[in-house]
Amino acid sequence: MPTTHAPAPRSAPHRDPRPAPRHDLPLYFVLAFLVAWGCWGAALAIGGDAMKSAAAGPYLLGAFAPLIAAFVVRVRRRRRGEPVPAYVVRTARGTLWRAPLLLLLGAATVVGGALLAHAAGEALSLDSARDALDEAGPAAFLVSMVVAGPLSEEAGWRGTAYPRLRERAGRVPVALVLGVVWAVWHLPLFFIEGTVQKELGLFTPGGLFFALSNIPMAMLCCFAYERAGIVASMAVHFAVNTSMVLLDVKTPATQALIVGMQALVLVGLYAGTWGDGAAGGAGTAGTAGAGEPGRGREGARGAGTPAEYVS
Repeated sequence: MPTTHAPAPRSAPHRDPRPAPRHDLPLYFVLAFLVAWGCWGAALAIGGDAMKSAAAGPYLLGAFAPLIAAFVVRVRRRRRGEPVPAYVVRTARGTLWRAPLLLLLGAATVVGGALLAHAAGEALSLDSARDALDEAGPAAFLVSMVVAGPLSEEAGWRGTAYPRLRERAGRVPVALVLGVVWAVWHLPLFFIEGTVQKELGLFTPGGLFFALSNIPMAMLCCFAYERAGIVASMAVHFAVNTSMVLLDVKTPATQALIVGMQALVLVGLYAGTWGDGAAGGAGTAGTAGAGEPGRGREGARGAGTPAEYVS
């Protein structure tokens, strides 16, 4: 007797149970600019030295705008149950050793440029370093250099904006874009008394080179973030800022040589094989032909230390 077989039921198509991520990148940028420019506008309206008057409060709060914006984006993402962006990089135990090397590299670009400028006839003095260390002591100075810039900004620009931009473009274009955005973000500081930017002047060679220096600085921090996460990008940010302050880098010639030194270093870093790998040796996520964005990052995320990034 012939038998018939009912067709096997088709399985439902696989769906990712995680909700698709919202477009929170615009939210980050709006908050980073709105909080910073609002606070710095208040400091400008109050008047006086940014560090020695009633303007100090809003001036310092504005510096934390990237961190505040990053925190808001992270809370929003977690409440919506959205996945961590594919290009977020944790500082894994296996990559932490890179942070001090990148710190030294960041400092070397400034010191090297300053020494070249000195060899070309520019004055090089350590008086600023002695004054900075004597004013509040070495420990307080170092803490202030960690807080002002590395801690207040890196979780935002690198830990939040960079991974989301990387889903749209490659390493170099994203780093360049962040450098330009970073330069624009600093613009109000040129009008506030007591800031380095005000001392340099907006429409001067020194002001121009300060704005330009944000681009290689951003690229160095982005490279460090890809190699070892926020700890590494903070290390580079700290190294460059601290070296600039201690060497009192303000002349256009010295600024130009430092920017040039950083550009040469970046060419080597991004062209080298180390620049092609993902953090922790977990693959080459996001590179051409690498398949789905971020797949190679899963191993790095799993090996990371607990929650040291903001995304």
